[in-house]
Parts: sequence; structure tokens; C-alpha cells
Amino acid sequence: MRTITLGYLNISEQGRKYVLDALDHNRLSRGKYTAQFEERFAELHESKHAVFCNSGTSALQIALAALRERHHYRDGDEVLVPALTFIATSNIVLQNNLTPVFLEVDPRTYNLDPSRIEERLTPRSRVILPVHLCGLPCEMDPILDLARRRGLQVLEDSAETMFARYRGRPVGSFGELGCFSTYIAHILVGGVGGLVTTKDAELATICRSLMAHGRDHIYLNIDDDDQIGDPQLEQIVKRRYNFVRLGYSYRATELEAAIALSELERWPDNIARRRQNAALLTTLLKPFEEHLQLPWIPPDTEHSFMIFPLVAREHIDRERLLLHLERRGIETRYLFPLLGQPIYQKLFPGLESEYPAARNLARQGFFIGVHPGLERVDLEFIAETFSEYFRTTLASATGPSGRLHRAASE
Repeated sequence: MRTITLGYLNISEQGRKYVLDALDHNRLSRGKYTAQFEERFAELHESKHAVFCNSGTSALQIALAALRERHHYRDGDEVLVPALTFIATSNIVLQNNLTPVFLEVDPRTYNLDPSRIEERLTPRSRVILPVHLCGLPCEMDPILDLARRRGLQVLEDSAETMFARYRGRPVGSFGELGCFSTYIAHILVGGVGGLVTTKDAELATICRSLMAHGRDHIYLNIDDDDQIGDPQLEQIVKRRYNFVRLGYSYRATELEAAIALSELERWPDNIARRRQNAALLTTLLKPFEEHLQLPWIPPDTEHSFMIFPLVAREHIDRERLLLHLERRGIETRYLFPLLGQPIYQKLFPGLESEYPAARNLARQGFFIGVHPGLERVDLEFIAETFSEYFRTTLASATGPSGRLHRAASE
């Protein structure tokens, strides 16, 4: 049976060469591939620094912890988070002993609605955490304007979006820090990894310390004590086992960096294929717009299409549709329900009803793969599978659903 997966990895010969080179040099911790990957990724996202760690979630956690240290947040201070996102975005707020305050989202882009931020501000608001969902940048200008006026920091969650620009600027370059993921199902694959980008050298250093147990900045790399003389060596010997803040063990391996660097070297083809596949799939699914909301890209905004988001119209039974797709080998996921998650219903009971747009997207939204590993025949198969469902299920139904489908078919 044909399988349409959400993610894709085809390690290049260059990637295999890099990994073997790292092994041949007995280097599993940070080395030249990590340094090159960080430098090139930062440059492509118009940042001075990139910090490679073991996951996108870890990147978010240390980035927020760095902001907390820099700006002296207190326990319970508030971070504004969209009400539709992967659960890690708000989990890291709680794990930093801060309070997530949820924001309504735009039903067309699925990103936070900037016009709804101010209504949720309080004297304890400290950070706006916009999420560039599915590959689409948020509408950043009004977010940045509000943050400047109200003295708030901006931390970008760009785990699902790379190499995309909003009004000419790349994601990860707007806030004090930006966070990315190199997880297997994401745009740029390194295994399980993440990055923090920033223009601020001090914040980058704090992040490096936090991911290494809170170690003194004088010794954050295994090579920091090589080929140096007095008095620097004396200082390193005295301080390299000092820990100056509460940190974590979030370091990534050199092998992951080697793979990620090889994938970074062919990013233009990766993004071009994603956009081509998304354009073709949009065309193929356009006849079913009466039943499906297709992706929408605002003006002056690029979309990297980590995934292909869809929303079933109200008359469509999403669960039956997804089961139909799964039975034919098309992998699906819900479109990031958050406030309806069991743990969040316990922590924030009754809150979901305050965000009708997010609630509808959580109940009717889903996504499928659109990665470079898919060929035209795969995309045509996806469209045919949707057509089969609407033709057989809706045409035989009684009531409004059947009438809608017949009208669309005439």
C-alpha cells in the first residue's frame, strides 16, 4: 500500500561523509560541524548567533529562561501564547514558573491574531510568544509595535518554520530570540535537535550555559582549554567546574550537527519542492473547497510548508474523513489542539470556550505531509482519496451534507 508520511529524510552522500568524518575523529560532542551549522544557520536567518541544542523544546525553554534572567521576571509573570499551538510552546512557560496567557488565533492563518493581544495584557505581562505555525510567519509588525509600546519582550517559536520571510525579513530575526527545531518530521532534519537565534551575544552565552548545566561561560566547549597559555589556562582550570545558574543537560551531538549541516547545504531545493508540492496540492484540492478550507498565504509573506494544513467545514465529520485517509496510507494529525488536551483541561478548566476560532480549528483542523519526498503521483493520490471520500460518503448521505456535495458536482 502507498504510504504518504508527514516527514521525510534522505541523508545525502555529503551527510554520510560528515558523520563518518566525525566518527573517524572520535568527536561526538560539539565540534567543527556544530560550529559551522550554527554559523550558517544564523546567517541565513539574519542573526549573529545560533545555539544548537538537543530539541526545539529545549531551545524554547533555555531562551525563555535567558529572558527571565536578563529582565528579572518573577514567578507567575505572564507570557502570551497562542491558543492553538503544539503543547511544548506553553509547557515551557509553566516549566519556567511563569504563567501562560492564551491569545485567540486568526482562522485563516492559524497564527495568533495581533488585534486580540492587547485585551489580554495585564500589569504582569512580560513576553509575547508568537508561533510561526505550519511554515507560515506570523504578522510580526503589529506584534513588534505593541511590544515596543508596552515594554514587552518577543520570543519567536519558529520550530515549524525556516527560510520564510515576512515583509522581507526572515523568521527568527524579529524577537530578542528565535527558536527552531531539527526534528525528523520538520523542515531541516538533524534527528532531534533545536536552535536558538539571537543578535545578542550575552543572551547567546546564557543559553549555552543553561544547556550545559549552568556552567561558567569560561568553559562551555570541550576545546576551550586547548592551545592556550597563562593566565587564561589558569583561569579556566579554576573555573571550568563552576556552575553559576540552574541549568539543564540539553547539549546535542556532533553527529546530529553533521546531518543537519548537510541538509542545510541543500535548503533551497528543500523549500522549493515543498512550495511546489503545496501549490500543486492546493490546485488539486480546490474543487473540494466547499468541504475543505485550504491554506491561505497573506501578502508579503512566504510559506515554507513544513506540513499542509486543512480545516474540514462544519458539515464534514473530521474523524470519519481522517480514518478514510489513514486506511489508504495517508498519515494525518490534528491541527494542534491545546486547551482541549486532558492535562490542560485539568490545569485551565473551561478556558477553551473563550477562544472560538482556536476551538474550531482544534476540532475541525488537521494536516498531511507535503515534503520533498512526495512526487506528483503521490499528490494526485491524495486528491483522489479526498474525492473518493466526498463522492461516496457525502453523495450517499441524507440531509445537508449530501445536498451540498451533489450541488458541487453538478
